[in-house]
Amino acid sequence: MKKVLIIEDIHQSGIKLLENNKNFSFEIVNNIEKNFLKNKIKDFDAITLKTFKFDNELIESAKNLKIISRHGVGYDNVDIESAKKKNITIAITSKANASTVAEHVFFMMLNLSKGGNMYDKLVKEGKFEKKHSLNLTKELWNKKILIVGFGRIGKNLLKKCVGFEMNIYVYDPYIEKNTVEQMGAKKIENIEEIINQIDYVSIHSPLTKETKNMFNSKMFNKMKKNSILINTSRGGVVNENDLNEALNKNIIFGAGLDVFEKEPPDKNNPLLKNNKVILSPHVSTFTDECIERMGIETIQNIIDFFDQRLEKSNIIN
Repeated sequence: MKKVLIIEDIHQSGIKLLENNKNFSFEIVNNIEKNFLKNKIKDFDAITLKTFKFDNELIESAKNLKIISRHGVGYDNVDIESAKKKNITIAITSKANASTVAEHVFFMMLNLSKGGNMYDKLVKEGKFEKKHSLNLTKELWNKKILIVGFGRIGKNLLKKCVGFEMNIYVYDPYIEKNTVEQMGAKKIENIEEIINQIDYVSIHSPLTKETKNMFNSKMFNKMKKNSILINTSRGGVVNENDLNEALNKNIIFGAGLDVFEKEPPDKNNPLLKNNKVILSPHVSTFTDECIERMGIETIQNIIDFFDQRLEKSNIIN
């Protein structure tokens, strides 16, 4: 019987998969103190992992560990190299959240473009007639959007952009041109060559050495003045100080951030007081439906791994 340690609660639908499978036993722990986990994980064959940082020290303590199943698609909180050395598979929930995150992107794009917060405040404060003194808002129709990263989320976002009749561009060096064109978009080889024409940028890249600070002052200075940047991937892809300066100097129009370089962000992070940015606390997957799907897929990945039928698309190492 394989032993599964569930680190932090997941949806009950995922738990039921283990309850109904005689080949597995499991335990749920919500204590994520490192020394506690170092002792706890020694005998487990599999673990589930949310945002807790699973470093080399913990991996070395996990003597029987065969698979780490991430409750999500990011994996920068796992020491990949240490896991590889111990032949530990890392799995992600690649199917569960694509539509949910893409919807969150549109929530942010529409809110910023249509002045959602501004209009709501105006009516609630009894200043209805002052609507004529406000700046006009923007349409998404016929605008150019650049999708940076073309995995399942990027592809799902593209489908929604088609519905809004937007002109879609894609940057992803690992995706074939034909794949992008067959979906009705144009593949870009160099962001800097097109960025001055783009109205919206939506980032869906993992945080790597290549993507860290990809969007910095140099990139912002090449963007259109009325452009909007949305990041629902990883905070470090965007340089937050450079973004704040670009917003304050009217270099770009606005930004939407669901992720931050440090989470939670420091109270003195200037973006927290910037009226040109809309923020959410890393919750683009936080819907009833998505949390259930992620719980199911997190556990199903473990079951499939030991049944030797885990899909390659769910394995990152």
